[in-house]
Formats: sequence, C-alpha cells, structure tokens
Amino acid sequence: MTPVALTIAGSDPSGGAGIQADLKTFHQHGVYGESVVTLLTVQNTRTVAGIEFVAPAFVAAQIGAVVSDIPPHAAKTGALGRADIIEAVADRARGFAFPLVVDPVMISKHGLPLLADDAVDALVARLLPHAALVTPNLPEAARLTGLSVDEVSDGAAGMERAARAIHAMGARAVLVKGGHLAGSAMDLLLADGRVTVFEGSRIESTHTHGTGCTLAAAITARLARGDALEAAVAGARAFVRAAIATAPKLGGGCGPVNHFAPIA
Repeated sequence: MTPVALTIAGSDPSGGAGIQADLKTFHQHGVYGESVVTLLTVQNTRTVAGIEFVAPAFVAAQIGAVVSDIPPHAAKTGALGRADIIEAVADRARGFAFPLVVDPVMISKHGLPLLADDAVDALVARLLPHAALVTPNLPEAARLTGLSVDEVSDGAAGMERAARAIHAMGARAVLVKGGHLAGSAMDLLLADGRVTVFEGSRIESTHTHGTGCTLAAAITARLARGDALEAAVAGARAFVRAAIATAPKLGGGCGPVNHFAPIA
C-alpha cells in the first residue's frame, strides 16, 4: 500500500516553507502527498509582503474532498492564520481516523505574525485536543502556555514544563523544539508520560527557512509509513539536520534547506 500524507497549510511561492516544503519532504520520504491550502503569501527569502486567506468553508471542502477519496495515513497542519480557519479544520479533524501533527505556526522566519491572538485561543480550545503531536518552538510554546520565553528556554526543565502544560490542553504528545536555545540543538518530546531529550551539535547557517515545516512534514511522512512516534521524530531530526548542512544557498535572505537531503 502506498503511504499517503496530507498537509493543511499556507503557500510559500518561494518554495522553502509551507505546503511546498511539505510536499517536497513527503516525496523525499517516498510518501504520496496531498495538500489543502489555507492561505496565500507574497514572500521570498527576504520578506513576507502580503497574505490572503482562503475562505474557511473552502478549506473544509478541500479537506473533505481529499479525505473522502484518497484518505491519508497521517496529516499535518501548518499556517492556519485565523480563528475561523482553525475552527473549520478542527471540525473536520474530529472525524480523522489517522494521526494529526499540529505545527502551531505563529511567526514567519521574517518576523511577520501569522496567527492572530483570538486564533491562538481557537488553536488551544478546538484543534489541540485532536493532535497526536504538537511541535512548537520556544516562542510558540511560551505563547501557548502563558509562560515567558525565558521560562520555556530554561533548558530541558523549562521545555518539559511547557510540554506538560500543552499536553494538559489535550494534545497526546508534544515536541518542544529548542532551536532558539544557545549551545547544542536540543528538542524535548513528551509522549506516553515519558520525556525523551534529543541533542546534537548546532549547524551555524543562515539558510534555515522552512525548518519547522520540514521537520513536522518529515515526522508526518514517517508516521504515514508506520514508524512509531519516537522513531519518527528521531528520523525527522536527522533529515532536517542533513537538509540544513547541505542547503543550496539560494536567495538573498534566509534561504531554504535542501529537500533533496538523504533520509535514514
């Protein structure tokens, strides 16, 4: 059986993030990719100049169309943008018979807010209870929990506090990403009551556009292939590390990673 994965996310016309990065990542993992577009951006490696949102009913109709015909084995969300879009996705997610990875995209790599304040409330109340995994970075974890960034970034202890708080919101598992930490590249997974810390040396690079999308997409692809969650996270981290190390150095700003990177 061909593994199938679905991304519900925004479009990045420069190809480094959003549904474009997700589909490339699915393909590199040997997974058939489907996509539901939630918003359109005007962006490149230097800036985000504009955003247009897809009507919530149209988002819901896209999900219904693909799930009813080619049901995925796993799905992920990326940039959703507004509370009404989150609610439309959450209404559909109630019926999902496959794991959903929620990447709570809040700010673009260029610093532009991608999630309104009321949308954060909708994300917590409506979507997180349907998540098999949530993958916030440190600022996102702080905003979801009400903790300060300093509290969340206090090493493994702070990341675990945030993970447990997000787990209490209904998510079955939480991966707090430590890319904003100084020193080693550390991520913390809380799943089945057990904490697993992943560590590795940091690769200094300005070409990291789309790393969050790519990591969540790689986890989703590996879940679609049947991997257990901890193995999916470990494999996805290795893929992203290789993608950063071999970035093609495109564009004049924060360039994309290499989605042709080998997978383990």
